[in-house]
Amino acid sequence: MRHFLFVFLLLGINNSLYSQKSEIGNWFIYFGNQKINQNWNWHNEIQYRNYDFIGDTNQLLLRTGLGYNLTENNNNVLLGYAFVNTHKYIPNSDQKQESNEHRIFQQFITKQNFGRFYFFHRYRVEERFLPDDFQVRLRYFLNATIPLNKKTLDKNAIYFSTYNEIFVNTEKPLFDRNRIYAALGFVINKNFKVEAGIMSQILEQSNRNQFQIVIFNNLPFNN
Repeated sequence: MRHFLFVFLLLGINNSLYSQKSEIGNWFIYFGNQKINQNWNWHNEIQYRNYDFIGDTNQLLLRTGLGYNLTENNNNVLLGYAFVNTHKYIPNSDQKQESNEHRIFQQFITKQNFGRFYFFHRYRVEERFLPDDFQVRLRYFLNATIPLNKKTLDKNAIYFSTYNEIFVNTEKPLFDRNRIYAALGFVINKNFKVEAGIMSQILEQSNRNQFQIVIFNNLPFNN
């Protein structure tokens, strides 16, 4: 556990040194994954993103999709749609400009666990319909979770979670962003867990730190 915290401390220092601008915002997130039957699942997601703790809206993201289990618990493919409403500040102004984005995405999720360590890989392709533009973006997400007071992620488990996600465009500039995250969480029961953490988002010219409060409903590893 000390090794994990030391690594993330170093990453945070590194991000601060190489970024031109650092701000702290807050994301309130709900992830849902309901089992339709043995093979099919419905993903549903809401993210409310703020420039500060609350009230200064940056984005509202709604995402949903239909997934199919290639194996009973460990491999899933999903086709989905996302709507993103963005409020972006106009440079050198207190005024915001609002825009909407529509996305179609395809993803593959695979999971493994080794002893008390749970690993979650997600490969995602996004077709982004932006105002007056169309882009394709590739994403790779790697999450590691370890229970701290139990051997498994079952009821009343306290856990440490960390992830890294890289975003790559299919045209220049190729690098879009990278997200590094660390959190503590609590498993309420087999259908719900909550966590709170810090995410550092590294962009091409800046980085932005986000505090996150997340609710998970009926995650795949609990099915």
